Amino acid sequence: QVLLVESGGGLVQPGGSLRLSCAASGSIFSICVMGWYRQAPGKQRELVAKITSGGRTVYADSVKGRFTISRDNAKNTVYLQMNSLKPEDTAVYSCNAYNPFTQDDYWGQGTQVTVSS
Repeated sequence: QVLLVESGGGLVQPGGSLRLSCAASGSIFSICVMGWYRQAPGKQRELVAKITSGGRTVYADSVKGRFTISRDNAKNTVYLQMNSLKPEDTAVYSCNAYNPFTQDDYWGQGTQVTVSS
C-alpha cells in the first residue's frame, strides 16, 4: 500500500514557476514508476511526466523543455518543477505510483494549479 500526498499547487501568473511535491508512505517507493498527471475542466486526465526507479523520464510534448520531474528515494518524494507556465497548464495535478511487479496503481488526492493574470 502506498499513500500519496501532493503539495505545492496554487495560483501563478503566466511565465511563472511552481514546484509540486508528492510525498509517499510505504516501503516500495523506490521500485515504483512515479508520475504526474493532470486534468483540466471538461478534459480527460493526461500524463504530464513520469520517472522510473532508474531515473528514466518521459514527458508530454506540451511540457517538454518547461517541466522537470525528479525523485528523491531517500525522502520518498517525487517533484515536478514547472517553469514558463501557461494558462493552458491550469488543471488539477495528481501524483501516481505504479508498482511494475504487482501492477498496482496508487493516486494522490490532487492539487490545483491555476495559471492566470
